[in-house]
Amino acid sequence: MNIRKDDLVKIITGRDKGKSGRVIKVFPSKNRLIVEGLNLVKKHERPTQDNQQGGIIEKESSIHRSNVMLMSNNKPTRVSFKKLDNGKKIRYSKKLKRNID
Repeated sequence: MNIRKDDLVKIITGRDKGKSGRVIKVFPSKNRLIVEGLNLVKKHERPTQDNQQGGIIEKESSIHRSNVMLMSNNKPTRVSFKKLDNGKKIRYSKKLKRNID
């Protein structure tokens, strides 16, 4: 997966289109990720010992990776992978034509 935790991404489709945020968690097997403060959904939560009040809370929901673009130098860019001479695989920005990692 070309997006990792703590990367800055921009949403390119959906109700949060044009907004950007930091990636909190990545689910590579499902091709989904959670972005801080974006794609908020309301969840009904019952009262527990941790949350005595219960009620309706807002939390971030996952977004498919095809709906976000990685931000590099405050510009959204497509990402590819390049292999270096020593065999190490790094991320490469197609727009800026330079290494990200």
